[in-house]
Amino acid sequence: MDARLNLFGNPVAGKFLKYLNSAGKPVSESALPAATQELVKIRASQINGCGFCTDMHTKDATHAGETSVRLNLVAAWREAKVFSDAERAALELTEQGTRIADAGGGVTDEAWADAARHYDEDQLAALVSLIALINAYNRLNVIVRQPAGDYQPGQFG
Repeated sequence: MDARLNLFGNPVAGKFLKYLNSAGKPVSESALPAATQELVKIRASQINGCGFCTDMHTKDATHAGETSVRLNLVAAWREAKVFSDAERAALELTEQGTRIADAGGGVTDEAWADAARHYDEDQLAALVSLIALINAYNRLNVIVRQPAGDYQPGQFG
């Protein structure tokens, strides 16, 4: 399977990806726990059917020490005992923020309040920014049918 467009070789796409990567820097440097960041990226990528990002972020999470049990249960997080209440709140916000078109009212007040119980304002800002960012990456990769499976942890720096 080949991508429809070489996002990494095209100068316009390359420049856009550079800016997109720069936009993610404040999130990765934030106090939002790294494990939570990976869970959010994985869950949004699963929902969006982005194999490339799912591959990347499960491998990055494994490389960072995440367990296979937790990674295998991300898609079924509501029924799994392995996630903290804070992680559950982040995953719920991720799902609602990713499925905006599916829910007439967008993100519910309950989901927001639950996340706000576990994260301070800066962490919430990082969480919201991360949800928006991973959705943008997912859409790029799904549109061009970016193949999955070859990613190596740390491949992009």
